[in-house]
Amino acid sequence: MNWFKTFFWMIVLTVILVLIGSLFGRGGLIVGFGIALVSNGIAYFFGDRMALAAARARPVGPEEAPGLHRLADRLAEVYRVPKPRVYVSPDPSPNAFATGRSPRHASICVNQGLLRILDEEELYGVLAHEFAHVRNRDILISTVVAVLAGAITFLANVASWGMMWGGGGMGGRNSRDSGGWGLLLLAILGPIAALLIQLAISRSREYQADRTGATVSRDPLALARALAKLDRTTRALPSPTAQPAFAHLYLVNPLSGRSMGSLFSTHPPIPERIRRLEEMARRS
Repeated sequence: MNWFKTFFWMIVLTVILVLIGSLFGRGGLIVGFGIALVSNGIAYFFGDRMALAAARARPVGPEEAPGLHRLADRLAEVYRVPKPRVYVSPDPSPNAFATGRSPRHASICVNQGLLRILDEEELYGVLAHEFAHVRNRDILISTVVAVLAGAITFLANVASWGMMWGGGGMGGRNSRDSGGWGLLLLAILGPIAALLIQLAISRSREYQADRTGATVSRDPLALARALAKLDRTTRALPSPTAQPAFAHLYLVNPLSGRSMGSLFSTHPPIPERIRRLEEMARRS
């Protein structure tokens, strides 16, 4: 099912990129299509590396992070998936994410801030959540959307530069014709469209990963406690390194301290996630 979703969103984002290019004329149409093809290829084969590079993450071995690897080994056996590569980001804001194009090419990254504030049970709950993304193959669609959404935002910025430098300002002739107004709408709506697509992908998958991770770990309250800690800390200390295009990959919104509010958050409300986990604990 996730292969279908990935293919669907790749088509949707490709169409958006081609439409963006068409606003610059026939040559722009070809350029937009070319950017879409290149972005899809990059997203599939190199999107995980881009996400890890944006987080400034580095791989850590069992000798450097024995506790982290011990939990990862345990979860790989429980989920029956290959053990992902383990990365640590120097980011002081507590968070984690999984990325890759398949369970055999998966990576899990945890921030230094996460390791500082969680106990072992809470960390296990967080890793169980991220392993759920790996097993459910959420990681491919999330990585593809991240790269293509970034391409859309980039072209929207190009359009805004074109409006400023290409036609004598808002009152000029070029800004009054259909092409000028098309560029203006693109500059405004392009990033919003990219954000809404990220939102549509992220919210449902986070609820599902919470449920799967809590079931596998057999401790919904541990993940609930971890989410509460992350919510408090990330509001006071939003990530200095996380990029908006990759924000939906994280366990909680890494930019929550500087976001526009829950309406346009790529993540579901943490109080609701905690409520669902507590309800799971009561039923178990």
